[in-house]
Amino acid sequence: MRRLTSVAHRLLGLLVFAVLVAAWWLGSQNSLNPFYPPLEVITQHFRDNWLFERVPGDLVPSMWRLAVGYLIGVAAGAGLGMLIGVRPRLRRAVTPVIDFMRSLPPTALIPTAIVVIGIGSSGKVGLIALACVWPVLLNTVTAVANLDVIWSQTAKAYRISGWRYLRRVQLPGALPQILAGARAALAVALIMVVVTEMVGSTEGIGHFVIQAQRTFALADMWSGVLLIGLIGFAINALFVAVQRGLLRSHGPRGTTRS
Repeated sequence: MRRLTSVAHRLLGLLVFAVLVAAWWLGSQNSLNPFYPPLEVITQHFRDNWLFERVPGDLVPSMWRLAVGYLIGVAAGAGLGMLIGVRPRLRRAVTPVIDFMRSLPPTALIPTAIVVIGIGSSGKVGLIALACVWPVLLNTVTAVANLDVIWSQTAKAYRISGWRYLRRVQLPGALPQILAGARAALAVALIMVVVTEMVGSTEGIGHFVIQAQRTFALADMWSGVLLIGLIGFAINALFVAVQRGLLRSHGPRGTTRS
């Protein structure tokens, strides 16, 4: 029954999406407004730009920055979060610093990064990673600090400590919240890719969109916006699929004496 309900919800979501696309297509079909070209024209430009011409020069660099920056940010956030979460004194000491740093909009650091690091890929990847750290870090700290005391007591009773305790109790117990933070960081990473490429870049999707806007190539601009939306949809769907697989049997393991 639950499976049927889930399938029904997915079909309903697809139906709503199809209706919105159809409404956009029909509503813009005879549009003469240069700022809002017909969807048919946008899809033609999308095909010309993003299925062939712009893939190696703009799409590939953006996806590389997204992947590297995101993975660095998630790894750093989860690692630091585990370290801080298990040490109450350290957690209390660094909380003001974390609260200050996470309050800084990552986009506000772009001019500083351009001056200090330059407009190369390393600066962009660093900013993307920095933006992705905080949702993962905060979720991990909260999850580890609030780990069920029964799990901890059971692990101590069976003399599970150190690396085994981290791997078999803490990490599985914190995994749902870590993944929730990682999913939030995924959207942040995509935003940062686009913004950093708009501000200081000579390649990438963000650079393409801002250049199209500046040169009044608005159908190209909309094709870039459409691509960003499709990328966001695709990577979120992929993440959800991986998340379901990881959480299928999450929980503390190894609580039997070996």
